[in-house]
Amino acid sequence: MALLERVATLIRANLNDLIDKAEEPEKMLKQVILDMHNQLMQVKTQVAIAMADQHLLQKKQKEHEDKAAEWEHKAELAIDKKQDDLARVALERALGCHDLVEGYKEQATDQKAQVETLKAALHKLQLKLQEAEAKSELLVAKHRRSRAMARASDAHMAMDGSDKAAAFDRMKNSTAKAELTGDTIEDRLAKLEKEDKIEQLLVQMKARKGLPA
Repeated sequence: MALLERVATLIRANLNDLIDKAEEPEKMLKQVILDMHNQLMQVKTQVAIAMADQHLLQKKQKEHEDKAAEWEHKAELAIDKKQDDLARVALERALGCHDLVEGYKEQATDQKAQVETLKAALHKLQLKLQEAEAKSELLVAKHRRSRAMARASDAHMAMDGSDKAAAFDRMKNSTAKAELTGDTIEDRLAKLEKEDKIEQLLVQMKARKGLPA
């Protein structure tokens, strides 16, 4: 059945893979969910039709079972009346009814299996639809957050651009001032290294004298 094949394709679909590969995940998920809703309605319709057909077949089976019993009863009456010819005719009719009963019974069994298959597909599709709708909401939330972060980043970059010249000027002024006072980065680092070396020597001397550091 083409319907079940389409449903099976939707059920097998890996939503995470679809989201990762799609250029527009939200749009893609909306289409998948729409397809699932459409297929869900069709499966529900097919389940209802299949169940109605099953009931009809079972009804026909019961009708012919009753007719077969009726003809067998007539055959018994004919035998009681010693009218074997009529009994044979009645039994022949009863056999015909039994053949129809078997035919309807077989069709009803097949139809029941079809109903169960459709019901199972309906249940799985409902679960898949719930999963897709839940992930769709999560994806929308992620995209909104992503867009908000992008806008904030753009605003920050714009602010950085407007302040860039002023920040550069402040940096140049600071460097120039340090150069004028002799307090350059190199001088400050050298001073720290010298102080550290002095502290190490002091600790070593105290250690030789047995004094605490």
